[in-house]
Amino acid sequence: MDVSTPAVVLKLDPNVFHHGGLGVVRSLGRLGVPVHLVHEDPLSPAAASRYVRGRWEWNPGVEADRVAAGLVRLAERIGRPAVLVPTDDAGAIFLAERGRYLRRWFHFPTPPPDLPRQLADKQSLHRLCRDLGVPAPVTLVPESAAEAHEFASRVGFPVVVKRTRPWRPADGKHRRSTTLVRSRDELAALLACRTSEDALHGLMLQEHIPASPEADWFFHGYCDANLVCRVGFTGVKERSYPAHAGLTTLGRAVDNNPLRADMQQLLKALSYQGLMDLDLRRDPRDGGYRLLDFNPRPGAQFRVFEDTGGLDVVRAAYLDLTGQPVPEQRPCRERRMVVENYDLPAALGYRRRGELNLVAWARSLRRVDETAWFARDDLAPFGLMCLRTGWRVLRRPFRATARPAPPAAPRYRPGRAARLAAPGRNRRALGPSGPDPIVRKEWT
Repeated sequence: MDVSTPAVVLKLDPNVFHHGGLGVVRSLGRLGVPVHLVHEDPLSPAAASRYVRGRWEWNPGVEADRVAAGLVRLAERIGRPAVLVPTDDAGAIFLAERGRYLRRWFHFPTPPPDLPRQLADKQSLHRLCRDLGVPAPVTLVPESAAEAHEFASRVGFPVVVKRTRPWRPADGKHRRSTTLVRSRDELAALLACRTSEDALHGLMLQEHIPASPEADWFFHGYCDANLVCRVGFTGVKERSYPAHAGLTTLGRAVDNNPLRADMQQLLKALSYQGLMDLDLRRDPRDGGYRLLDFNPRPGAQFRVFEDTGGLDVVRAAYLDLTGQPVPEQRPCRERRMVVENYDLPAALGYRRRGELNLVAWARSLRRVDETAWFARDDLAPFGLMCLRTGWRVLRRPFRATARPAPPAAPRYRPGRAARLAAPGRNRRALGPSGPDPIVRKEWT
């Protein structure tokens, strides 16, 4: 395997606790790929990884011209073409719509230009599901508060309220992308947070499909330029934060061949290219799966999936985008992954619902194969995450003044991998021949 082509992990969302980017850094860095990371804060935990070759402190927002100019500057510093991996919806949308100007510097997939935006937008995703005959929950984008209340009365509480474009800055006080609303009063309070009736257009109401054991599923995969799904994995969301309505805090890889086949058929119908993360819920009313979300980028918990040859979706994308053969997908072991900083509050939420006790929670953690932050070969991100989480909790009552805005143009600093590789430094951290020795070599 040729690992000489650098990789750039692009994140536009200002969230220092985003663990998906760290997963990409470790997945490629352990193979010996030179990895550069875009991060918005000098104390970003992911940027402390020993697998980061170059750190780019930068948060341009979602303004396309600013993003493009910054990426050109970044590419000129790297000095050779690199694989570009967006880890949030905003980055994936930008590359699809404006990426053709960056092809001389970066390798990345080329889905139809308008498709990632349609998939990430909850309203247009529902329209696509309707047009393609894909089962999805009953949905409404309300024109008024009265219409929202009428919909909730018709489908019954609880209802799910989503921001239709979660990658854009939130309006008013409602900042969560997904909220489970249990009563008419809760719905009224949430709608009151919107600054105007027009702002209701940024919200979507969805019927709540009852939760049940092993009801929440996800599909992660990668499709090449010929629309072939080179790898595709299915898994179960065992815990989420908030409970049954948020990000995965404990996930498990589980083979579900019928679901995989359905998702691959959907990807073909969409002419999709690139990495993706789909969320589904099995409806106990008929046993079918309802598509809830389609994220046109790698899922934050993608490292829960690794086949017996060591292949995950990001490694498959890197191989394909650098013109190397992608091995046939082998069986995926049943693995579990926990997101440490979110799983404790998630467990408390399940406990309040009577669905989890302390013994069961502790037992579930003993069977974990992958952790989002902790890694014996890369401890710094976990330590910095713990410190920042503690500081966040301590300062919350005081609402300290905002930190200075990050630079509008990318500011380069060498990462730990560059310092470890410097002449005269101890290179043991990068393994005897570059890649970390813990990575299996069956397919490299």
